[in-house]
Amino acid sequence: MYLSRFRFNTARPGARRLLSSPQSLHAAVMSSFPHLLPSANSTTDGPRVLWRLDRNAAAEVLVYVVSPDQPDMTHLVEQAGWPAAATPEAPGWQSRPYAPFLNRLTEGSVWAFRLTANPVHQIRRKPGEPTKRTAHLTTIHQMDWLLDERRQERGGFLICEKPADKRLLPAGTTHHNRPHHGDRYQLMVRDQRNLSFPKRQSGNASKSHQVTLVTVTYDGRLTVTDPDRLRTTLTQGIGKAKAYGCGLMTLVPLPARAE
Repeated sequence: MYLSRFRFNTARPGARRLLSSPQSLHAAVMSSFPHLLPSANSTTDGPRVLWRLDRNAAAEVLVYVVSPDQPDMTHLVEQAGWPAAATPEAPGWQSRPYAPFLNRLTEGSVWAFRLTANPVHQIRRKPGEPTKRTAHLTTIHQMDWLLDERRQERGGFLICEKPADKRLLPAGTTHHNRPHHGDRYQLMVRDQRNLSFPKRQSGNASKSHQVTLVTVTYDGRLTVTDPDRLRTTLTQGIGKAKAYGCGLMTLVPLPARAE
């Protein structure tokens, strides 16, 4: 497994074109693996290509990619990077083996994390009708989605709670009859994006249908409860819409406490 990072040159038309279309960006990411058949990325029981777009600032837009094989992002550099500055030693992207990091995960260790996801649920508007996948639109429901006990258990992690002396609301305060998650947990939801774009039908380039998605980014802290399950989460992703930049969780060490 590899973890890779590419920075976009947002002044270039090619970068703006890719950043405006999740479908085009997905195709560009998958083109980094010319030997990988499109159908090979649809598996749910093994490693797959995951990607996430981080818009840290107007001029700092990064794409992170987790993949079974090392990517060749030369085409991204040529379209949307700084090709004149590329060298064999610094080709314009960074790619590192992921296994050494994954092997560092131990039960009880605490990490900062980031995840962009498509928080959805199934609803039935009328008795007897089939269920329909629907996006969560409010922050508290989006938090509920990630804080779901079964999701965390399957994922091998537990979202950290804030120390009691760091909470702003008194104990027992509720919002819609539930604890105020933003005050109780070390979790923040931001950057909600409502995406809508046409998707061509496979095998028929003349036909397409409209895809609509709601994505959000989660930042917070977690405790590892099951290292093997968390390794699976980090390499297979969480939730739906993985082809459109959702599901990739990354971890970073917490800053050392000052003595």
